[in-house]
Amino acid sequence: MEKVWHKVKDTIKENIPAHVYKMWIEPIQFLKITGENMVLICPNNFLKKRIIENFGLMIKSELNRAAGAGFNFLLEVPQGIDRAKKPVIKRNTAAACQLTLPHVNNRPKNGRMLRRDFTFDRFVVGKNSDYAYMAALSLASQKKPAQNSLLLFSPPGMGKSHLSQAAGHQILSAFPKERVFYITAEDFTNEMVGAFKQNAINDFKNKYRSCCDVLLLEDIHVLSGRTRTQEELALTLDYLNETGKKIIYSSCIPLAKIPKMSEQLKSRIALSLISEIEPPDFRTRVKILRHKARDKSLRVPSEVIEFIASELKQNVRVLESGLIGVTTKSCLLGVPVDLALAKSVVKNIATTHKNITIDVIKKVVCKEFGITVKDMISSSRKQSVVRPRQIAIFLSRRYTGQTIQAIGKNFNRYHATVIHSINTIEKELKTKGEVKKQMEIIERKLNSGKF
Repeated sequence: MEKVWHKVKDTIKENIPAHVYKMWIEPIQFLKITGENMVLICPNNFLKKRIIENFGLMIKSELNRAAGAGFNFLLEVPQGIDRAKKPVIKRNTAAACQLTLPHVNNRPKNGRMLRRDFTFDRFVVGKNSDYAYMAALSLASQKKPAQNSLLLFSPPGMGKSHLSQAAGHQILSAFPKERVFYITAEDFTNEMVGAFKQNAINDFKNKYRSCCDVLLLEDIHVLSGRTRTQEELALTLDYLNETGKKIIYSSCIPLAKIPKMSEQLKSRIALSLISEIEPPDFRTRVKILRHKARDKSLRVPSEVIEFIASELKQNVRVLESGLIGVTTKSCLLGVPVDLALAKSVVKNIATTHKNITIDVIKKVVCKEFGITVKDMISSSRKQSVVRPRQIAIFLSRRYTGQTIQAIGKNFNRYHATVIHSINTIEKELKTKGEVKKQMEIIERKLNSGKF
């Protein structure tokens, strides 16, 4: 009967566009026959749903024609299939695909490690992200996709990094010999600067131009104003695009609004398929919470899930914070997870975020550094004023959800200055120095609600 399925696939292939067949029908594999049903398998639940919705009638019709009237099919997502006995599908769980690659632990060569849990299986798809998900999956699943690069952009906490790394896992699973580099724009810049200092710039260029098959480049907005890095990256992208290599970029800011980015670099990135990930709606937030509860083996009543989803709307990280907060409090106090408990936890999270405004942040930061709000929004370039201003701008972006333009207006600054401030503080936080200690003190005060 497996031959019958191959015949059905060949027939469908002749009647739909090649790229549609490759995306949706080609991944389907024959598993077994159960009564009058042919059991087929596909890589994940997202594909399953779309295949049944868009191609179910076509598959059934061709199956009846090939095997006889009354014959039907069942489409399943495999769970724990023994690959040695049935190597019909390459799952994109975090299995050891990356671990088996040579030099994978050599961080200078391949960049950062992919998170094991950031796979397509664990990404909850909603209307806010279905296009981005489909674009990333399509690029990762095909050896030579029609579009070889993708730009994902959204506010923080919406799933850009998850989709980017999921594509990396999928590529390593489907094409184990591919050399996948996962790095941030900050990493790329620092590595390039280090190469210049060590007189090893040719090795740096060769690494990205000749030894990279897939580039996953996070936070390209950080490149704002870094002229030399932009020049080198633009040349690198020329090499990668000319040879059909795969590239996935991510940014917190739309490409056209990233300040101080050269037209040469923008034009290369603009060749990509561009997809925005929007904030999840209520239904998607409920799905996300149920998925995370199931993944962490947490028992949470539906009414609690729905309450958290209705109250915490900022992003996925805040949703998860609410879920963990409720279950942790239940465990520590030895009380059941119910609506009253959820209200007590979510109230603090929602109230804190609601009450933290740009004016509040200015007030708290000024008090911490011993300056006035008038000093902060002045044109002063004294370090004693500039650093608190940068920290306040950074926190305004993190806590308020205001746009770059709105934050700039509040501080009497152009949006380019806002971007520079955010990037400066992000870099300082990585050094775990004085700024990090100051930030921790300020954030504790903000999160306590005692302004």
